[in-house]
Amino acid sequence: MKIGKVPESVLKRSILRQLKTRRGEIIFGAGLGEDCAILAPGDGEVVLFSSDPVTGTGKDVAYYGIHASANDIAAAGGEPVAVLLTLLLPPSCEEKELKAIMAQAEETCVSLHIQIAGGHTEVTDAVNRIVLTVTAIGKAAAGAPVATGTAKPDGDIVVTKWIALEGTSIAAKEREEQLRRRFPAYLVETAKGFDKYLSIIPEAAVAGKSGVWAMTDVTEGGIFGALWEMAESSGVGLEIDLKKLPIRQETVEICNLLDLNPYELISGGCLLIAAENGADLVRRLEEENIPATVVGRTTGGKDRIIRNGEEKRFLEPAKPDELYQI
Repeated sequence: MKIGKVPESVLKRSILRQLKTRRGEIIFGAGLGEDCAILAPGDGEVVLFSSDPVTGTGKDVAYYGIHASANDIAAAGGEPVAVLLTLLLPPSCEEKELKAIMAQAEETCVSLHIQIAGGHTEVTDAVNRIVLTVTAIGKAAAGAPVATGTAKPDGDIVVTKWIALEGTSIAAKEREEQLRRRFPAYLVETAKGFDKYLSIIPEAAVAGKSGVWAMTDVTEGGIFGALWEMAESSGVGLEIDLKKLPIRQETVEICNLLDLNPYELISGGCLLIAAENGADLVRRLEEENIPATVVGRTTGGKDRIIRNGEEKRFLEPAKPDELYQI
């Protein structure tokens, strides 16, 4: 396609016609010539915003991007309502690729009951592959939002589902041919399918109703990065049992082959929670068929310790994600 804003005909047939989901809170949404979406929160509600670019993979960018931004809203105790999509396309991109991305975006939003309220699409030689940035908008009752940095000492640390789900799924798609030469086809297909676990909206809703202290979705930097950020922003210490961190065997096998550290691998689909009573929270999550594990405690000191049997190591600030080694 030619450099510049996409033509009106392309905008209508490959973008706007894909958008079906509607939310009552959105007064004005995506449309020809509309440069601003308008959201009307209800009485006593606050509005939440979050933006995420998709840079770690060129596959399924709409799926990963929308989930990442929606998860940020949910992890803050909010309900995702809408997203704005900014798509930068290289000149080599064909209209059918744009149409496929928008179809995937709408399909993802249907599953999450989110409206695509607007955005921007442009062809530019400033990029050499498709770059998507998603801005999510959410709502919450005033006083309901939860922060990453509000954990307290002497509480439990809970992790939902499994770590490194997103990174394992991306690795299985990006390195599928290599993995199939080493592993049975079912293992690779199972790993690719880990993206079905990406949403943390259900567990965040349960946690929010349980009065937890702090939450964050585990994204770039993996579980080690998320643990550090929660502890550092809250001013608390940590005692974490490495063996209790939940991890799928498919992740172990793929990370071993690709020489990736699963504890520093992007982990969308995993929610990190600090709570006064972790066992009670785990029980409530499991009642909703959401796996969860108490993996350690917050402490009153500043040491952030990972124990592996008799071995002890100290957490460090988040490092570049292992995904970029793929």
